[in-house]
Amino acid sequence: MKGVLDIARNTETLNIIGMTCASCAKAVEKSVTKVEGVTTANVNFATEKLDVEFDETKTSIEDIKTAVANAGYTAEGASNFREVTIPISGMTCVSCAANIEKSIKKLQGAQNVSVNFATEKATVVYDANLTRISEIKQGIEKAGYKALEIEAGKQVDEEKERRMKEMKTLWKKFVISALFTLPILYIAMGHMLGLYLPPIIDPVFNPLNFALVQLLLTIPVIIAGNKFYTIGFKSLIRKNPNMDSLIAIGTSAAIIYGLFAMKEIIAGKFEFAQELYFETAGVIITLILLGKYLEAVSKGKTSEAIKKLMGLAPKTATVMQNNQEVVIPIEEVETGDLIIVKPGEKIPVDGVVIEGYTSVDESMLTGESIPVEKDIGSSVTGASINKNGLIKFKATKVGKDTALAQIIKLVEEAQGSKAPIAKLADIISGYFVPIVIAIAMIAGLAWFISGRSLIFSLTIFISVLVIACPCALGLATPTAIMVGTGKGAEYGVLIKGGVPLETAHKIKTIVFDKTGTITEGKPKVTNVVTTTKYEQNEILQLAASAEKGSEHPLGEAIVKCAEEKGLSFSKVDKFSAIPGHGIEVIIQGKDILLGNKKLIHDRKIEITLQEQSDRLASEGKTPMFMAIDHQLAGIIAVADTTKENSAFAIKKLHEIGIKVAMITGDNKRTAQAIAKQVGIDIVLAEVLPEDKAKEVKKLQETGNIVAMVGDGINDAPALAQADVGIAIGSGTDVAMESADIVLMKSDLLDVVTAIQLSKKTIRNIKQNLFWAFAYNTAGIPLAAGLFYIFGGPRLNPMFAAAAMSFSSVSVLLNALRLKGFKPVIKK
Repeated sequence: MKGVLDIARNTETLNIIGMTCASCAKAVEKSVTKVEGVTTANVNFATEKLDVEFDETKTSIEDIKTAVANAGYTAEGASNFREVTIPISGMTCVSCAANIEKSIKKLQGAQNVSVNFATEKATVVYDANLTRISEIKQGIEKAGYKALEIEAGKQVDEEKERRMKEMKTLWKKFVISALFTLPILYIAMGHMLGLYLPPIIDPVFNPLNFALVQLLLTIPVIIAGNKFYTIGFKSLIRKNPNMDSLIAIGTSAAIIYGLFAMKEIIAGKFEFAQELYFETAGVIITLILLGKYLEAVSKGKTSEAIKKLMGLAPKTATVMQNNQEVVIPIEEVETGDLIIVKPGEKIPVDGVVIEGYTSVDESMLTGESIPVEKDIGSSVTGASINKNGLIKFKATKVGKDTALAQIIKLVEEAQGSKAPIAKLADIISGYFVPIVIAIAMIAGLAWFISGRSLIFSLTIFISVLVIACPCALGLATPTAIMVGTGKGAEYGVLIKGGVPLETAHKIKTIVFDKTGTITEGKPKVTNVVTTTKYEQNEILQLAASAEKGSEHPLGEAIVKCAEEKGLSFSKVDKFSAIPGHGIEVIIQGKDILLGNKKLIHDRKIEITLQEQSDRLASEGKTPMFMAIDHQLAGIIAVADTTKENSAFAIKKLHEIGIKVAMITGDNKRTAQAIAKQVGIDIVLAEVLPEDKAKEVKKLQETGNIVAMVGDGINDAPALAQADVGIAIGSGTDVAMESADIVLMKSDLLDVVTAIQLSKKTIRNIKQNLFWAFAYNTAGIPLAAGLFYIFGGPRLNPMFAAAAMSFSSVSVLLNALRLKGFKPVIKK
């Protein structure tokens, strides 16, 4: 069953440093998969993350990091590093600072500890998975000093810092490369266009100087692009060639030929001054550095959903300590703390209201703009906004356990996952580079053998290598998934990965649980029918008195109705529950039976209101029969009303060609009535909770892709059995854990939104893959000179480099178009 894992299995996410294309990702996956105990290894080139599942009894995270290093890359992560600055009082000398450092360093997870005696502050970098700020403070206290209120949460966002650093480095390298490449281009080609060139470097008067200046200007460009060579040749030696390998071979060939031409010039063959290739190497490296910079910028934009979610969390909380309000950083809040939230403030963590009344804007979680009323006993969620009342609540979930933190984690995991459609690109990328190197060599040799010059053949060789880099293939799927899942989160639709995102667009049948999904799940009294002997309120008053101690939802509905009418409750002298049938009570000496038709039949009581009973049942209402002293007194009809958007959502699903089924434990007549109200196609009634999964399986056996929508614990097996399990956000944790998609708003229209988003994302992925494949398919023959044979164009390596960079950026820009997605729902 989905979601059930072996107890020794562990899943970690590592950042992979040094990847430049999809072939790199394939190489890391290949190396990690070989480690004994690793069950799955999934590298996402766009997010630069490795998700690895392994058996802790057979291997460790260090073995996995070693495997990544063996592939030629660096793995970082599997920890949650933060930095905190804590003011300290009581230090009198430098030795005090040393003592505190020593005490903190004893803590597991403390990485870097620096205590400054002059500023009286301790700066600690620690692993939040292993230690807490409160423990660091205790370490200070143990050393004999006082830890003061810490400075507002100075968290180190390593991921963001790393990306920003990468972008700055790439931009700096591009600028340096461009500054030296432009003069090379002017010197190499300017004189051909009639531009002035000083005699000292003019190829006619001083051919050696002409070549030497170009070489000297090319050296800084090669240094700026040094990673292409170090990673490229290393990957080639390890038999895992990647994009860098193609660039390294191509530009090295150009430079080596330029050096050969210089040797010939020194030997007196001045015609070789026209056959230098230094400018080609310089321009290729410069353009690819620009492409990599633009790629890094675009990649950053794809994960904006995560940044937005992280930005929702407040930085501080007002906590009651010693009957005083104290403002502390959010990291310091502990479970059980009493927190005050004033109007207009954000609720810092999850908890339960113990004092006050207010309305809360939960749109950050649910997408629902209407504020939700909160009073004593209500749950509140961190990062939601307190609108108009002052409340005091007890913290129940803090840090990584809050709803917001769980959503961020879920979206991060989804963005790092792969869709099945990505496997095609992965397989091709894995074989692509070696094939391209072979094509480049064959094409170059073929032209040379056919009688063309070495310089012509070299041009062909370099062009094929450069234009065929498979970056666009590697970016096509993950970038679209990142944007798609992020966009879903904005609308309160949490999609747990690439697989459900892709599968959702193929759904042909959706099975809805009835209670709490199609209906409100809160039964209400709709009709009270009596015999001539009793009044309606009399029947209702006795029924409510009988049910006062019952926890059955139908009983609760009767009690609530009586309370709303202001009826008083009578004392119950004897209470007896009859499982599956109803209850029997004694009130004021009267023997009262209240339950279903079977109870009345078993007690051999004549049903004089049969016609009314049948009519109520046909309307989807549940008739509860009441007998007083062995005679039928009346019927109380209770119904679970349908949700406001149920019928409209089902209509929209029909419009996109999806059949809708409803599954319920209710009797067939009631189920059929509800189905008729909302437009259900297939009714599965009188289904026991344990049989729901079997019914889903039967529908799957017809060959359809089936989704299940539910909210309760008894829906969990069916959610797991379905091809796509969709949980309602107001449901149980078990249901949400078993599901592939979670609807935070509990609105069935979001089922339509999820399918629409899936369709748009898959269409975007297919567009990306088409253009990436089409680009390489058309680009390689052009670069190999196939069209030139028939009088067509020949591709210059410099234009090949520009085209290759543009292909990657265009794929990213196309994926970013998904940011404009809006649910196409009109009511």
